[in-house]
Amino acid sequence: MNFEFKEEQQQFADALRRWIGRDYGAEQRRAIVASPAGTSDAAWATLAELGMTALPVPEEHGGFSGSAQDMFVVMRELGRGLVVEPYFATVLGAEFLRLGGGHGALLAQVAAGELKLACALGERQSRHDPFDIATRARRDADGYLLDGEKKVVLHGAAAGLLVVSARSGGGQREAAGVSLFAVPADTPGLSVTGYRMLDGQRAADVRLDGVRLPAASLIGPEGEGGAILDAAHDYGAALLCAEALGAMEALFEATLDYLKTRQQFGAPIGKFQALQHRMADMYIHLEQARSMAMLAAVRVASGDAQARRSAVSAAKYRVGQAARFVGQQAIQLHGGMGVTDELVASHYFKRLSMIELTLGDSEHHLARFAAQPAFRAEAA
Repeated sequence: MNFEFKEEQQQFADALRRWIGRDYGAEQRRAIVASPAGTSDAAWATLAELGMTALPVPEEHGGFSGSAQDMFVVMRELGRGLVVEPYFATVLGAEFLRLGGGHGALLAQVAAGELKLACALGERQSRHDPFDIATRARRDADGYLLDGEKKVVLHGAAAGLLVVSARSGGGQREAAGVSLFAVPADTPGLSVTGYRMLDGQRAADVRLDGVRLPAASLIGPEGEGGAILDAAHDYGAALLCAEALGAMEALFEATLDYLKTRQQFGAPIGKFQALQHRMADMYIHLEQARSMAMLAAVRVASGDAQARRSAVSAAKYRVGQAARFVGQQAIQLHGGMGVTDELVASHYFKRLSMIELTLGDSEHHLARFAAQPAFRAEAA
């Protein structure tokens, strides 16, 4: 398997890294996080100018038809820069629209940077199971009526349109009977309560009280959105693995720099063998996470759903374990200062902790991997 980046991919990465280094440093990011919106319109405009919003959108809708491997490069750089803009939420929503088909005009707006998306999937009782859906969709002569509540919707208050999962049939945890909808943020009956999370990112709780939608708002066939939900969920998890990898790389480098400069007993503390061993262990975790994240990016587009699920869940689990180890070691090696707001290490650790909990934590993905038929057949 070829893990070398193409020239175009490297150009995307270089452009992002230059922009982040110039305009999205620690002080700029701190100001953005503390602002009322928690995001920057100027930063979003730059992402659009750099072609990042168009990258995952199909060419027929004004995009570049970028693959998950192309997005791996972008998300890794955004992870290195701790970018808090609603990019991940928007590209995940775009993946739902792409898989569902029939929403080309919305995708064109996403490509142009004119429309931000959010995905309202999780509920109070669902924890990490995307199919545990209590929100109901009822069909009538005028379209659909939606009622329910969604929790921790990433950048839900900033989105112009939300992708909402609802149950139009089946039991609460069944894969069958799931329908997906494109819901404009100004639809009557939709209320959004935004808040800031531990890592500085914004999220929102969303209520749907008799939200009326036209039939054209349906994403994919009615009651058959389970396959789209499953595939888009894996796509998002693979992108989060790439973002976590970028954050771990930057955290590792910051810790290494600290060990080379922090003096104790007349020498840099990086001279002490015990600390070198800990850095070596961090590096091993980082390399294993890199391999698994890249494998997930390759396999996420696989037509074999079981192979896709296995690769993504294995990657999310392994990256989650690595993120915890690298983050905890980095904090300890920085001493007590590692947890302070002044040092960037604490911000990387907080972001890594939130990524581990998003779209399924490590325990969820370990159980999902073990439940795949191929694993069960090998284990038998």
